[in-house]
Amino acid sequence: MQPAPDPHSAPTGPVPAAPRAEPLPVPDRATVFERFGARIRGLPGPDDLWHWLAPALVTLLAAVLRLANLAHPHAFVFDETYYAKDAWTLAHLGYESRWPEGADEAFLAGDTMTFLAEGSFVVHPPLGKWLIALGFGAFGADTAWGWRVATALAGTAAVLVLILIARRLTGSTLWASIAGLLLAIDGLGIVLGRVALLDGFLMLFVLLAFWFVLIDRDSVRTRIALAASDPEAPSWGPVLWSRPWVLAAGAALGTATAVKWSGLYVLAAVGIYLVVTDALARRRAGITRWLPDAAVRQGPATFLLLVPVAAIVYLTSWTGWLVSAGGYDRDSDTNPLIALWNYHRATYNFHIGLTSGHSYASPAWQWPLLLRPTSMFWEKTEQGTDGCALAGGCVQAISSIPNPLIWYSAIAAVVFLAVRLAWPGGGRLRDWRSAFVLSGVAATYVPWLLYAERTIFQFYTVVMIPFLVLALVLTLRRIAGAPTETPDRRTSGQGVVAAFLLIVIAVSVFWYPLWTAIEVPYEFWRLHNWMLGWI
Repeated sequence: MQPAPDPHSAPTGPVPAAPRAEPLPVPDRATVFERFGARIRGLPGPDDLWHWLAPALVTLLAAVLRLANLAHPHAFVFDETYYAKDAWTLAHLGYESRWPEGADEAFLAGDTMTFLAEGSFVVHPPLGKWLIALGFGAFGADTAWGWRVATALAGTAAVLVLILIARRLTGSTLWASIAGLLLAIDGLGIVLGRVALLDGFLMLFVLLAFWFVLIDRDSVRTRIALAASDPEAPSWGPVLWSRPWVLAAGAALGTATAVKWSGLYVLAAVGIYLVVTDALARRRAGITRWLPDAAVRQGPATFLLLVPVAAIVYLTSWTGWLVSAGGYDRDSDTNPLIALWNYHRATYNFHIGLTSGHSYASPAWQWPLLLRPTSMFWEKTEQGTDGCALAGGCVQAISSIPNPLIWYSAIAAVVFLAVRLAWPGGGRLRDWRSAFVLSGVAATYVPWLLYAERTIFQFYTVVMIPFLVLALVLTLRRIAGAPTETPDRRTSGQGVVAAFLLIVIAVSVFWYPLWTAIEVPYEFWRLHNWMLGWI
């Protein structure tokens, strides 16, 4: 018995095994868009208020959750002690410099000019710190707003970009808004949008790259289909050089890499994804030599569109170090580019040798299980101290733990989509949307499995969580039911989804104080220690 067609899967036509015996008629542009660009018709028009209002409200919610009381606590939270002060010296010297003993206390007290002229050995590229420095320009250094506002705005923008990605994937503003809502209220997204670390910027630029790739996909499939339908077309497909969205993706990934080197893994993954999807688009269009066509002919063109622009953007981010004289290792060679290469070698050796212990270190194999989230800030005051009137004392905490229900459900959704995609002979079960989302998960997670001995942290998964949310939304969409299913089936499915979302919101409300350092009773804090590793 043949399996029933999947209402959510993209249509798959027969693949010719040999060149066409008779040329097919050239379809007009409307026909091609009917076959290959149907999702474009589902995008909102300028007069469709709901399609613009819902994403705007979700984005506004994300902004409120990230910006409210952002200056609290007035302290360096976790690695803010490095990134905030590095951003300050970048703004003044063009490079990161060293600070004397007691610099944290002096900086927080308003004495921000005690930095030294000597360059500091910094192991991450400078762009994320330049972005933090923009906040100093707007708000100064006498408030934590100055060093946190840039990450808050980046986290808010990431929610909007995720909505745009989800709308292209599903053709539905409702499901896109649900995706944005899940990221907006997730703890990991909130915390990394309220603390001046680099990973929130990395998440935004990676999401932008995947959004650009998704836009490119629609255009390329249409152009390949038009070219292949020409009766005079050879068995080879077109080599497409005019792909501005691939250039944009390269620029976004160069920017991501200029924040943290892990952006390189995503750059490589996106390059592979583009070649594979180009091959499948040519196969579907009936091009006989579709695989070598995509790999050997289109592949080099795609590489030249994607990688050089990423390299240029990355190198540009080092301008401050290159044009100044005091940066670390700047004098290692008279040629500034060779000196920069020397600095990169030293940084690489640091990264591969980073095995020093840390009480909140968590190897990547633990991440799906959520065994050791990072406690970034914790402060307890006893009764009668600093306004605490509770017998058990009061606690202020910032934990990078995501919303546990979103996290575990999304991990289950990833497994579900992966099984469907890999099921032997399950062509009808396969969906390009699942492949897109799983590519994002793999690009942002799998490389970390190579570093079992390196000191890494659970909060690195903030770059992965938008793709986990997309996997969860695709799965919830299946649970809710397709329009072709019976009304009873859809009613029950939609009820399950609605109940799930209400519980998710309740869990976020329960955890929000521990994501934002709101003072709570000590016993309330203890209620959140569901595992020993969550303390």
